[in-house]
Amino acid sequence: MINNMNRRDLLKGALASAVLSSLGGCANASRYAMADDPFTLGVASGSPLPDGVVLWTRLAPHPLTAGDMPPVPYLVHWEVAADAGFRQLVQQGTATASAALAHSVHVQVQGLAPDRWYWYRFRAGDAVSPVARTRTAPADSAAAAPMRFAFASCQDYAAGFYDAWGDLARQEMDLVVFLGDYIYESAFRPGLPRAHPVEEAATLAQYRHRYALYKMDTQLQAAHAAAPWIITMDDHEVGNDLANDSLQDDPDPVRVLQRRAAAYQAWYEHMPVRNTFANAQAGSPHMRVYTQQRWGQLASFYVTDVRQYRDHQSCPPAGRYGGNIVRGDACPERLGANRSMLGTQQERWLMDSMDKSATRWNILAQQTLLSKLDIEPGSGENLRTDGWDGYPAARQRLLDFLGQRKPANPVVIGGDVHSHWASDVKADYNNPASAVVASEFCTTSISSQTPRWMQQSQKVADLLVRKNPHIKGAWVEQRGYSLVDVSPQRMTVQMKVVEDATRRGTAVTNAAAFVVSSGRAGSEKVGSSG
Repeated sequence: MINNMNRRDLLKGALASAVLSSLGGCANASRYAMADDPFTLGVASGSPLPDGVVLWTRLAPHPLTAGDMPPVPYLVHWEVAADAGFRQLVQQGTATASAALAHSVHVQVQGLAPDRWYWYRFRAGDAVSPVARTRTAPADSAAAAPMRFAFASCQDYAAGFYDAWGDLARQEMDLVVFLGDYIYESAFRPGLPRAHPVEEAATLAQYRHRYALYKMDTQLQAAHAAAPWIITMDDHEVGNDLANDSLQDDPDPVRVLQRRAAAYQAWYEHMPVRNTFANAQAGSPHMRVYTQQRWGQLASFYVTDVRQYRDHQSCPPAGRYGGNIVRGDACPERLGANRSMLGTQQERWLMDSMDKSATRWNILAQQTLLSKLDIEPGSGENLRTDGWDGYPAARQRLLDFLGQRKPANPVVIGGDVHSHWASDVKADYNNPASAVVASEFCTTSISSQTPRWMQQSQKVADLLVRKNPHIKGAWVEQRGYSLVDVSPQRMTVQMKVVEDATRRGTAVTNAAAFVVSSGRAGSEKVGSSG
């Protein structure tokens, strides 16, 4: 009844009727008025190729209000220019923002020149988006020239502020690699620096709300606007300790897959990814996320998905599911020869792709710490079953491949454990004298707290470094990201840390820096000053 409708509902209905009647069912990009700014979530780009890139935005004038846009399609105009002032327009066109995908837009621009910076913007009616910059990858045949990229993960909105993103946005980088946990689905926890909805996200509407809350952060928007992103996901995009069709608090495969379908759709709606991911929009819980990204002859990135296809975690806690901490000899199931983190198909894809690589560096962008880590600082051995230590046979298959096939300069990057780690990847972790087959760098979180098993203590981390001789160093008490400079001769990794992520505006410094020389596996520490 009209008496139960508020003024905003009436205005939305009137706008929807006007749009549909006067413009044939789809709002024309140049002929309708927007009462409020529809670009509150910013803009983004990703998946750069030598001839194109994906441009993203979502029309959301009131993103935290359910149904903030009339349920009709809108035409959105987009422009790509060779200059920030848009005097040299290169391409333009229109895309449809449909209600079925929360009025998100994914433009797959083609026909651009390789190895070039571009600027882009959107227009919805009389509203114009912020201007952002992006770039194309070098041609596959291009000589190996230096590049800079950043990698990051784990940005729990409630746990802290995003000064790490603000600092990253000011770096002159070519690419950002995001390794998962873009959102946290968890319910509100009192006593944290920022608030979010009380309930845990489990439905499409709740996931959309959570993404909108995160993406309203201006420092995150600045990081998206600074360079193109390559993106994968971890567990919290769906639920804690996701393992195929099981969650830490729910082992029912029907419910978990229904929830996964909603989570995947919301992820697609808010990420600058190609429409090869778009099968999620039909309500499917299956979506290929793993992909390869080449950067001329310099580097190849192999971006994995360690959640969708993995076997369930072994030896879960009593009365629960998901990951656990077990004594090394107390969980025989963990040692199963056929257990997998990646699934058979993805595992084969990864090894085949790396085996065919012709680039100088081969960067495995996966979600967590690959190297073995005994987290018991005293006697005995304790291992986490949610990470690679819960799947030692799968890890050994990868290590055997690296040792036998020897792709050029393999480097593993990861996140998930909310702390910085530098490691030598060993051919056999049961033999400390075995060969180093790759270098590894695991980045701390953007804002998520240090995990309880680390006891939030640098003293504990130092003990673990001494107990695990392949670990070169660990920094666990601060949040941040990693900044990487790559040339044909070497890779230098700076481990950036925020002084205090629970307060706004604190300084960002270097915890440490490491260098990997081309042709020699393993890294060397080169500094730790701020």
